[in-house]
Amino acid sequence: MAEQLEHQLSRRERQIMDVLFQSGQATAAEIRQGMPNAPSDSAVRTQLRILVEKGHIRHEQDGPRYLYRPTLEKEQAKKSALKRLVKTFFNGSAEDAMAALLDGSAPHLSEAELDRMAGLIQQARAREQT
Repeated sequence: MAEQLEHQLSRRERQIMDVLFQSGQATAAEIRQGMPNAPSDSAVRTQLRILVEKGHIRHEQDGPRYLYRPTLEKEQAKKSALKRLVKTFFNGSAEDAMAALLDGSAPHLSEAELDRMAGLIQQARAREQT
């Protein structure tokens, strides 16, 4: 299922996913309300149908309406999106991606953020040695 999130989402699909990740579940009307410059109700419903077909969301009947939910947790989706970004823009190199984050044009990182990154690098080194 994570591989399915590797497929690029349109801007509207991403907006719908953002609403669902924030709320956990929502009706079509609630999703539309949460979207910036929301399209028509029928356009939202069409996008929801497409997202169901792609396997990104699922729905269940709740009385006269459908409740929509993401099929993956937000953390899984973030990891999948990041893998795609690294693969697409950095030739699969995590080192190049991190270098881009740490170059002079990146926003200032706090000591705590730098310490956490250093700790994650140490954990990765420890995993490689085992």
